[in-house]
Amino acid sequence: MRRNRKVKILATLGPASSEEAMIQKLHEAGADLFRINMSHASHEMMRTLIERIRSVEKKSGRPIGILCDLQGPKLRVGKFANTKVTLTPGQTFTLDNNEAPGDESRVYLPHPEILEAVKAGDRLLIDDGKLALKAVEADGKKIVCTVVAGTSISDRKGVSLPDTILTVGVLTDKDRADLDAVLATEDADWVALSFVQRPEDLAEVRKIARGRVGIMSKIEKPQAIERIDEIIELSDAVMVARGDLGVEMPIEMVPGIQKQLTRACRRAGKPVVVATQMLESMITAPVPTRAEVSDVSIAVFEGADAVMLSAESASGQYPVEAVSMMASIARQVEQDPLYPSIIYAQRATPEATGSDAISLAARQIAETLKAAAIVTYTQSGTTGLRASRERPNVPILALSPSVKTARRLAVCWGLHCVVTEDASDLEDMVNRAARITVSEEFGKPGDRVIISAGVPLGTPGSTNMLRIAYIGADGQTGA
Repeated sequence: MRRNRKVKILATLGPASSEEAMIQKLHEAGADLFRINMSHASHEMMRTLIERIRSVEKKSGRPIGILCDLQGPKLRVGKFANTKVTLTPGQTFTLDNNEAPGDESRVYLPHPEILEAVKAGDRLLIDDGKLALKAVEADGKKIVCTVVAGTSISDRKGVSLPDTILTVGVLTDKDRADLDAVLATEDADWVALSFVQRPEDLAEVRKIARGRVGIMSKIEKPQAIERIDEIIELSDAVMVARGDLGVEMPIEMVPGIQKQLTRACRRAGKPVVVATQMLESMITAPVPTRAEVSDVSIAVFEGADAVMLSAESASGQYPVEAVSMMASIARQVEQDPLYPSIIYAQRATPEATGSDAISLAARQIAETLKAAAIVTYTQSGTTGLRASRERPNVPILALSPSVKTARRLAVCWGLHCVVTEDASDLEDMVNRAARITVSEEFGKPGDRVIISAGVPLGTPGSTNMLRIAYIGADGQTGA
């Protein structure tokens, strides 16, 4: 199953898309990876969904990536005596450690880490920003606030802290249990870490995962932007989670941050996923708005590795149509006359390593010779990542003996992953590259392919060889 686009599609599974037949339809419509939201999925459901995805993968013959998204800390106020109270801008309202039901003057905040971290002057946003408070006094036991905007608050509404750094880690007890369950399946490829604020937030999950899954940092806090280069360096991939980002900072800043993060990840050679409300209206409508089409196209023009569907595919009325529409938009953008020049203008200078130089040369030679494809042999995935980072205008075939590597690379821009035995020698390497290029319908006899690999063969992370080869007349050998 060959995709006629470079950008990948990540579809969230949920009530509308949990059956194997629907997962199959979503994959055929264009989904390259599937997201399991651990905020809603039990461990049993998570295992069932993974089994169904792997069954679809077996039928399709294409590696499919699986992302398990950890819930992260859900910060909420307590309950009120009358469920809901009315407030007036300018009045004083207190959040404290008193478990008694709240009233018009105060409410219980069951999070001592917030009470200890908030300082006078910090903002607190309640219920996705519908109520804005500003702290005027904080002593570790209570936070006395002024109501800045909004007129009501009710039971268990969420709390956002755009100005406050919480020193506790982002992994909750639920996240640790979920992560253990995900790792126990030995079949997930990525875990997404929610509400990352500091590079240190990645330490615990890395220690637990020990390389068994890739770590995707979700950027949804303004504090993360301030240390984004360090966070990207310690992450295997990044998700631009625009929903919470738009709550915790001025919403008009989000498009610029999306571009900033996309380019920073491209410079670092780390996959970047753009997420949240991309085709939101397709939850209830069979076609998106013009603005949503433009939103998806901007992410594709920017060179994002993947675009994500949330409720559109998880609980919407038109999950297959949403995936098909996203794939159609991506294909159209990538055929636009302006697309190659925009992608070219955003290419980053490669690092001063032999492996990066080889990847750069492979792209330049492939484009100069109008090669049918760049074929990379990648054991650990590093060679594939470098080839994707170059954003060539020719297809990239990533050949790997490891199905886990191929699945993890499913999120990367432009990579068509094929699981195959490692080449036994240089001749086998060329013949295998030619044969797979033809069988996967990327080339025909007489076409040229550019091959990059590491010698000795099978040595992870040692891209040091570049080869130009012709596909033989039999379509099975190369020269």
